[in-house]
Amino acid sequence: MEFRLLGTVSVDTLTGPLPLGPAKRRSLLAALLLSANTPVSIARLTDCLWDDTPPLHARGVIQGHVSRLRALLVGADAEAYGVELVTLGDAYLLRVPETLLDSQRFEELLMLAREQRSPADSVLMLKDALSLWQGPALNGAFAGPPLQAAAHSLEESRLATVEQLALAYTVLGEHSRAASVLRAEAVAHPMRESLAAALMTALYRAGRQSEALDWFHRTRRLLADELGVDPGHELADAYALILRGDPGPDAGRDTAPEARRNTADGPAAPLRGPVRPRIGSGAGGGSGHGNGTGIANGSGAVSVARPVAERRAGPDTGAEPADRPCHLISGTGDGAGAGADSAPGRLPSPRPLPPPPLVGEPHPTDLLPRAPRGFHGRGAELAALTRAAAGEAPVCLVTGPAGVGKTALAVQWAHRNPAAFPDGRLFADLRGFSDTGEPALIEVLREFLLSLGVAPRRVPESVPAAAALFRSLTDRRRLLVVLDNARDSATVRPLLPGGTDCVTLVTSRYRLEGLIASDAARPVPLDILEPQDSTALLAGVLGEERVFAEPVAARRLAGLCGGLPLALRVTAARLAGRPQWTLAGLADELADERSRLTYLDVDDTGVSAALRLTVQQLPPDAVHQFARLGHHPGSHFDPYTAAALAGTDPVVAAAALERLATAHLVTETAPGRWVLHDLVRLYARGLDPASGSEALVGVLDHYIATALAAADTAEPGGEPCFVLPDDHHRPAATRDFTDRAAAMRWLATERDDLALAAVAARAAGLDDRAWRIILLQWPQVVWRVRDNWAPLLELALDSARTESDPYAESRVINLLGWVLTAEGRTAEAVTLLERSPGLARQAGDRLGEATALINLAVVHAEQGGLDLALEGCERAVGLAREESDAHTEMLALQHLARMQLTAGRPQDALHSARTALDLGPEHEEVTRRVLLLTTSGEARLALGEESEGIRLLDRAAEEAERADYDEGAVRALEALLRVTAGSEYRERYEQAVRRLADEG
Repeated sequence: MEFRLLGTVSVDTLTGPLPLGPAKRRSLLAALLLSANTPVSIARLTDCLWDDTPPLHARGVIQGHVSRLRALLVGADAEAYGVELVTLGDAYLLRVPETLLDSQRFEELLMLAREQRSPADSVLMLKDALSLWQGPALNGAFAGPPLQAAAHSLEESRLATVEQLALAYTVLGEHSRAASVLRAEAVAHPMRESLAAALMTALYRAGRQSEALDWFHRTRRLLADELGVDPGHELADAYALILRGDPGPDAGRDTAPEARRNTADGPAAPLRGPVRPRIGSGAGGGSGHGNGTGIANGSGAVSVARPVAERRAGPDTGAEPADRPCHLISGTGDGAGAGADSAPGRLPSPRPLPPPPLVGEPHPTDLLPRAPRGFHGRGAELAALTRAAAGEAPVCLVTGPAGVGKTALAVQWAHRNPAAFPDGRLFADLRGFSDTGEPALIEVLREFLLSLGVAPRRVPESVPAAAALFRSLTDRRRLLVVLDNARDSATVRPLLPGGTDCVTLVTSRYRLEGLIASDAARPVPLDILEPQDSTALLAGVLGEERVFAEPVAARRLAGLCGGLPLALRVTAARLAGRPQWTLAGLADELADERSRLTYLDVDDTGVSAALRLTVQQLPPDAVHQFARLGHHPGSHFDPYTAAALAGTDPVVAAAALERLATAHLVTETAPGRWVLHDLVRLYARGLDPASGSEALVGVLDHYIATALAAADTAEPGGEPCFVLPDDHHRPAATRDFTDRAAAMRWLATERDDLALAAVAARAAGLDDRAWRIILLQWPQVVWRVRDNWAPLLELALDSARTESDPYAESRVINLLGWVLTAEGRTAEAVTLLERSPGLARQAGDRLGEATALINLAVVHAEQGGLDLALEGCERAVGLAREESDAHTEMLALQHLARMQLTAGRPQDALHSARTALDLGPEHEEVTRRVLLLTTSGEARLALGEESEGIRLLDRAAEEAERADYDEGAVRALEALLRVTAGSEYRERYEQAVRRLADEG
């Protein structure tokens, strides 16, 4: 057995890897392995499994994953290897020998490598250590902040090991091998200067000076373009070493076979290192000797130039394009005259000079703005653009909300592919979302035509004629046309080039579906940045030292900016101008939703300004809907919810949502299910703050009406939980549920939003709505009783007590007490439930009193008080019969039968179960029928009627499986497995247990 963290999180066994299942279970395993043999609290595990606010049922999810993981380990005979997953109070401990964990073996091999006296032995140890890596650390897991930090730390250790291996090869004189080891990592981590410096040195010492210099220029350009900084001292020192021709220790000695050459006069001799350029003294001091790679000027400067063919290499080589200047480097040795900027022993920074004109070299038009500074991430989108641009006359469409970085992505991609467009790159800002208005199409076409060499007097005056000339001129060219900020498809079409080798790149806040239909535009949607890229963007502006000094605050800032590049840049700009501010201080300011948007505006740039320009293009009905969405207490909404917020009907709301989605103000995450970005929500809320109370009441009453419909469909025949509030606002339309499955699915899907709605109701003083919204989820509570419902029900209880409503308090206590009993908190349940029958009598709620007696009886039975339990259930049966309520009577008989069976009275249990089953139609009350059939089957077994008992239990399991009632299936199959060892039952039981765990 082997546990892997260095790659995909996995457990390898002799029969193959264990089926760990979903990413969150891998995250749980990773968290336990990173703290192997140490208890890990549920709070810590919660941080690892969720990146933001965890769901209310987080503890239940973790318990389910632990249960499944423990079952997998037991099934793989983990105990034989000394592996055990145990529960210690509020924490879990994974006992595992360190030899079974790849990360521990990695560290051990590194320690052994450091202890070796021979570099050759160190090489072997380091290679063995690196061979343990099978991909990015903690791959396949959902990486919450602690796991991301751990993965980063492991990756840093791996890169440091690569550098150590290269150093060991250097000590052995095997510079080509050192370069080979370093090159792959330098390509994968182009911003890591230590790798680039080590690679340059290895290439230089292997006799590959031009490659080393090329790598320096490539890295220097990248640092300038991405971070706006000059090379650090490591990179500069490596560059200076090459320019000085300093051989360094063991330079030129490469014992690898490919680094040797044989001569006729003797044995193999090492290749000599690169020849240092000879520099004359005084004016005109160049001697003229050498190999032509350096030309000395009068001040001792040497022009380090490359052949034209090399400078014109394609975009994928990283080589400097032909139109970039070469550099003059001031020499500092052997009598070189010191220029005004030089100092003894120090190499001045490279200074660009204009390149000399190249004979016959074309000068293509380039209207692109400069490449964006501090560009980070977007690897998938850049690759998608490259794929989209590979077709014939492609039109690539980058779409996304305001501030998400569409222009930056388009310009970055355009700058990364200069060789792909030898005939030029055109750019126009169409200002589709600007206060200044859109430019006239004829003006855009005129600029394009003039750039292509058309004389001013030959530019047509009409748009159709100018567009036709533009298409004609571009027919046989390889040209890139970037059309930024387009508002509609009609604006774009006249600006499309005519050549099949031309690429058009359009950006827009709208989806421009017309352009997709008419010109086969290929959409590349752009979403918010991932957390690590958001933090990297902050570091690119503020500097890594400032961000790394406050990593938690940096991540919190990125989260408060919602991954929106515009918000991140404004935040970074505000901090950059105030070096005395801490990141944590600004994060505290941004945490206040009332002022967050104010802090995310600077000068004329900011999130509010960008959103305003989008909203002002919308029709009034869409603006009204957008403003009301800002008051939604939940995270998701559908047309019914949107209609309740806006006071309209679902058809009107759906049309408005479609308009908002076209403008990327809302995002459809699933058919008919939408979300708002946090910053967009704050902006929307500010458009009409006075309507907040009306919108909240509307959506709360919508939830009550819909949950009532769901409960009636899921558990037909049950009594209503309550009457509606006197001032209840009936929604224009309520969702219909076709069957129980649809109703239960809605309750499960909306669970978190219903909880948020209840919290908002309580905060607004609408306690009569809060407890109703929570109590209406009782079918889901019954269905998934161990799914951490207690905190939500405690909120309902507080609301009921605030209202001084004994009816509500009794009903909530009944449900909460039953949940506490299922969670094993029987002492708390008894204390709570003992008050419920009296409250129900006070409210005149006889059926509520019967329910309270049943729940209290269940707790008494759990504590061993069977006599009290039986008495309570019999009283409940009597109350239900007096009220002629078959539903409550069936519930009381179900629990009475279970208790009679426990008391050793199987015949009485069978009679009670039969009576209960006769009360309800067979197609209804699935949960209760399964439990009654299970009790009947167990009673038959106790009476010695084994075949009939097995038949009833099998029937109960089948009904539970058909209804996806996994807890019922587990209970029935457990009873079956106690009397039969059938493989079919074992397999079905394991599948049901697995489904219960996977629901997290």
